[in-house]
Amino acid sequence: MTDWLHPEWANLRICSGDFFDSELAGSRYGKAMAPFTGPTSTTVRFTVSTVRFWGVGLLPLGWARLMGVPAHDYANRIFDSHAEPALAPFSSLIDEVFGPEPDEAAELARIEAHFAARMHGLVPDEARIVACHEALVDEDISTVAEMGEAAGLPSHTLERLCRKHFGFPPRLLLRRQRFMRSLAQYMLDPSLRWIGAIDSHYHDQAQFVRDFHAFMGMSPSEYAGIPHPVLGGVMKARQEAAGAAVQALHLPGRG
Repeated sequence: MTDWLHPEWANLRICSGDFFDSELAGSRYGKAMAPFTGPTSTTVRFTVSTVRFWGVGLLPLGWARLMGVPAHDYANRIFDSHAEPALAPFSSLIDEVFGPEPDEAAELARIEAHFAARMHGLVPDEARIVACHEALVDEDISTVAEMGEAAGLPSHTLERLCRKHFGFPPRLLLRRQRFMRSLAQYMLDPSLRWIGAIDSHYHDQAQFVRDFHAFMGMSPSEYAGIPHPVLGGVMKARQEAAGAAVQALHLPGRG
């Protein structure tokens, strides 16, 4: 089956069975047991057959705590976790998460133990990262000036911090946030049609259509006309379990 991931934060996916075929920003990536995708501002087209996999998302504070490299260097790129030096600390988890037989509870326990062991020490800029993230997910904030004021940061500091830990400049992050609120609303309730799902910060439908092309590489009608065998179910399950249909809408500290 084939589906299109929407723009999101960084993700590590650990597979057992057939691996993913992925395409991002016009580049095709070879199959890997544990593909790692940096923060994205565009879609990832993927095809998969018979597979079990775990996905671990890194919100900006998680990136700052676990990665030790600038997020913008990994933005809109996919890496083989076994081949990328910055991802070496995940190797033991990748190699050990699956046992000889499928065991969801045991696999989850291994994942939790791995990250619990790494959640120690202070994170530089932690308070400012959380403040920026809170401002980003605030639906009333639509401009960089408003985001900086809410986070208590001057524009140059906001720009630097967002690129380093979020992967993109604040203006693009706010555009992505506005788009993802619209897409999530539509996917949860297609009866609204696009006109009913568009975020209130859009000036008009034409602006939304331009953003749709920029972020998903297709028009809203094209997207609505193709099946979403993976994302359709995932978004509804995530909404029920975590209160946000897509990763980009999670509050800081929500996983």
